[in-house]
Amino acid sequence: MEFGVYTFKAMGSPCELRLYGDCKEEIDRVSTLAKAEVSRLESKYSRYRSDSLTHLFTLRAGTGERTQVDPETATLLDYAQVAYEQSDQIFDITSGILRKAWDFTSGKVPTQNTIQTLLPCVGWDKVEWNKPFLYLPLQGMELDFGGYVKEYAVDALLSLCKKEGLCHGLIDLGGDIAVLGPHPTGEAWQVGIRHPGSTEKAMAKIGITKGSLASSGDYERCITIAGKKYGHILNPKTGWPVQSLASVSVLAEQCLVAGTATTIAMLKTQKQASQWLEDLGLPYLLMNQNHQLEGSIALV
Repeated sequence: MEFGVYTFKAMGSPCELRLYGDCKEEIDRVSTLAKAEVSRLESKYSRYRSDSLTHLFTLRAGTGERTQVDPETATLLDYAQVAYEQSDQIFDITSGILRKAWDFTSGKVPTQNTIQTLLPCVGWDKVEWNKPFLYLPLQGMELDFGGYVKEYAVDALLSLCKKEGLCHGLIDLGGDIAVLGPHPTGEAWQVGIRHPGSTEKAMAKIGITKGSLASSGDYERCITIAGKKYGHILNPKTGWPVQSLASVSVLAEQCLVAGTATTIAMLKTQKQASQWLEDLGLPYLLMNQNHQLEGSIALV
């Protein structure tokens, strides 16, 4: 059996495919298909592209013109609505506009007035979603699929690889991971979970033979002012960064579910997050601001 490692960059993240197949030509072909699929999703949903569907929603916001969406987008919008409702309105894909206040390269914390001017454009409950038509009623409103489209892409690649006949491999899109199956020997994939305090250090290692792992933390984009860290995960109700947890990792059958769970957990207190994840029956590992670990994921 042949083994190949394929690295590329997509969705603003380093990506890697580790695939086993009957021959090199087979895994080369599947890796090419996989990279094309990630590129398709990035082109379709990126907020940075002027030809994306996301940009079209923004252009039509407040104009009275609705957008008819395809079934894939409808599924993602339905999912966003369910996640919003079941998270007490803290998973909100309209909150991406808050990045206009939070420039993590500036070294400055925005004023409350700056944040307050953006909050009227935040709130999934304002969105008019009547499948298959979507409309953003206020000029300036935006949708941001960035909080879950990468995890959706991981699931899409997992399905693609299985459809193409692969049974062993690992998909890693910027730390969001899915496992096709263990190594051909039956050995688990050893996966390190990044320590919030160091890009070179793992806070834990786990073994995975199936399913998905997603992680979220305050380390991806942040600034520290007067000894206080401000991370990129923002509470859509207040416009301010969360301050309770430093990192959350979740195991689930689907990466989309794991990723959404980590985001929602990061927006809760440590006690709320652990209880919520336990109630859902999702194995998890969290680290608080004092770098203390808690969770139910078995460590290596």
